[in-house]
Amino acid sequence: MINITNIRVYIFALLCFWQSHINGAEKKTDDTKSTILMIDDHHILYRSGTKRNLKPLVRHSSRPLIGTDKPWETTIAYCSVYRNSITGKYQLWYQAWPGKSGCYLCYAESNDGIKWTKPSLGLVDYKGSKDNNILLINGYGASIIYDKTDPNAQKRYKAAFWEQDTKKGIEFPGTCIAFSADGINWKKHSNNPVIKGSYGDYIQPPVISDLKKINAQGKPLSTSDVIDLIWDPKKESYAIYAKTWLDGPKGNMHWKRAVVRTESTNFINWTKPKLVMVPDEFDGSGGEQDLARTAGGGGSDGVQLHSGPAFFYNDLYFSMLQVMDSGNTGNMPIELALSRDGDNWKRPFRNKWFIPPLDNKEIFDASLIWSNATPIFLKDVFRFYYGAYGKPWNSSDGAQISGIGLAEMPRNRFGGIEPIERFGQITLRSIELNKVKGIEINGDATNGSIRPEILSDDGYRIPGYTKNDVKPLQTDSLKHQVKWNQKKIRDLPSGQYKLRLHLENAEIFAITIRY
Repeated sequence: MINITNIRVYIFALLCFWQSHINGAEKKTDDTKSTILMIDDHHILYRSGTKRNLKPLVRHSSRPLIGTDKPWETTIAYCSVYRNSITGKYQLWYQAWPGKSGCYLCYAESNDGIKWTKPSLGLVDYKGSKDNNILLINGYGASIIYDKTDPNAQKRYKAAFWEQDTKKGIEFPGTCIAFSADGINWKKHSNNPVIKGSYGDYIQPPVISDLKKINAQGKPLSTSDVIDLIWDPKKESYAIYAKTWLDGPKGNMHWKRAVVRTESTNFINWTKPKLVMVPDEFDGSGGEQDLARTAGGGGSDGVQLHSGPAFFYNDLYFSMLQVMDSGNTGNMPIELALSRDGDNWKRPFRNKWFIPPLDNKEIFDASLIWSNATPIFLKDVFRFYYGAYGKPWNSSDGAQISGIGLAEMPRNRFGGIEPIERFGQITLRSIELNKVKGIEINGDATNGSIRPEILSDDGYRIPGYTKNDVKPLQTDSLKHQVKWNQKKIRDLPSGQYKLRLHLENAEIFAITIRY
């Protein structure tokens, strides 16, 4: 009898091998382009009469792409997704929680990222049957990446997750890892956990360092039970952004959640977790009363940062911050945070949600959004998959609704700059323009115009390259082509120049310079 699971494994392994060799032989076309996102002022010298707008993601549907239609899926939460750039095939891993019987890492796949199937894999027994899509047991909060650079084909898929139960073969609770050749058949690391986690006795002060009890407790400010894994190409290392616990106003443990980062060059040995994002006074009160009322659970009231899944794109780190307000609204919407080094973060969009909550709590993603670190970047659209709960964190309704959702944005439209009133201008920092082949502007000028012009390094306008010499951009496009009436940009003498953009009732999201 033909073993369907083995055939599936073989096909996936073959595709992964093929992709890694094709990708290794491809030329890097992105080296000929430089894109400046308007999400921050890093490349901007100054701007006049303008404001920056965050562009919230647009939900794909009010119904989940992947719903809870299996008995082991009482609730669905954390997920990771990978798209094979050669075949276009999607793989998605998600957490299924059936209640007291444990936590499961499950698997789905798709040809278009919209319609998903849950294949019967025959790997894990659930109530006497292996007719299910379960991959692993006790892989809480698992995060998965595909690492095409690993020379070992058996380890190209990498997972990091939390395990708590020391009765299952681990010495202490903490961050664990696993490897796979196809994303389906996984092998846990023999010496898990690789990071001793952040846990201890709720509402008690941290133990004194010379007591033996320290070996039985988790470490302060270490990783906890929400794990988000990435490959950081800027630092050429693996990185995990994880939930941690902060001590409270009186020094007691488990006050509020925050975010740490840890790194590894070999995926086995990890650096000491570093605290990178914390809730502050702008997120709410000190929470002294909250702490006293939560002796059984810890940290269940007050606004806090449940986790900070991060991804690297266009020389910038983005975090899909889960801002949890469990004691008041009960919602956990997504805030977009920014960093230039992965450690020092800015939160310029406080209370302006990247994925907002919904009023109708009968919709699967109305209240809690479990964002992840693996967006999918297509040619003209960026896709963000997420797990979600419909009922608030503090809801007394035990019939939770959940699923995997999708929100999208047009390419590079994280945020835009537009005039405060009618007119505004943006002046970029100096750049060498005479070697540039062309300039593309991602912007919406449907109700006005965008007029680029070139200034000398000293700030004087260049004849033939002023805003009066350019063909105005007056439509909505991801790739407006900038053209001057009589001049070409390559006609400029060598040297440094400043690009200025004049806006009239228009919004700019990104500028791409082609070399």
